[in-house]
Amino acid sequence: MQPAFGVIGLGRMAQALVLPLLESGRIPAHQLLAVVGGSGSLEQRRLELPAGIGLVSADDPSAPKVWTAPVQLLAVKPQQLDSVAAAAPPVTDRPLLISVLAGVSLARLQHLFPGHCCVRAVPNTPALVGAGLTALAWGEGIAPAQRDQVQQLFADVGEVLELAEAKLDAFLALTSSGPAFVALVAEAMADGAVAAGLPRDLALRLSHRTLAGTAELLDRRDLHPAQLKDMVTSPAGTTIAGVRALERIGLRSALIEAVIAAAERSRELA
Repeated sequence: MQPAFGVIGLGRMAQALVLPLLESGRIPAHQLLAVVGGSGSLEQRRLELPAGIGLVSADDPSAPKVWTAPVQLLAVKPQQLDSVAAAAPPVTDRPLLISVLAGVSLARLQHLFPGHCCVRAVPNTPALVGAGLTALAWGEGIAPAQRDQVQQLFADVGEVLELAEAKLDAFLALTSSGPAFVALVAEAMADGAVAAGLPRDLALRLSHRTLAGTAELLDRRDLHPAQLKDMVTSPAGTTIAGVRALERIGLRSALIEAVIAAAERSRELA
């Protein structure tokens, strides 16, 4: 039987996207076929996913069947792309190929998969808990029904935006690399609290909650970050003392340069 949805590469991000489809019943488990890199990872994936999914290794004789699905999610490592494309059989019925590979352009995707309608998607790791941000850039020949399918797929795990492909590098630098920058801030704040006298576990939990609560306040009240800073910064108080220390060491400049460096690296990968 032809699968309704094919997955090429089944890492954490692909699983985060696939699970809502299965849990909602929009795709029955037996109509999903996923191909993983090697037989060694098959058993682990079976433990992580609902029963009934078609799950095969790339060297399985039935693996090429994944390319017959009308919707395909390409989620391999970028360095595996050429070998995956070389192994893909030619298609003529214009299936939808959704790529989540960082830095791989629509032009390259269309060159490697000439029989497909291609979409670039840039999701971020908070999609794992349904709080993601995803940018979509459309290739040529995408039908309205296919657009709806893609938008719904990513809407299940967070907010979806449509952007020109030229803006994806900046989007990736902020939203996909950004969680790592925020995690460093969370860790450093917790370290500071430990140095000031709090136990490690409590310091980590309070750091995470402070960051989450601050982000929610900024978003729900539609506040500029400077407004929130001023709300909690009183004359000669504790907060302005801390802000002064951050300005002295150049925290803002460091974060600006980190986002720019990530965007430049994304362009290099392309």
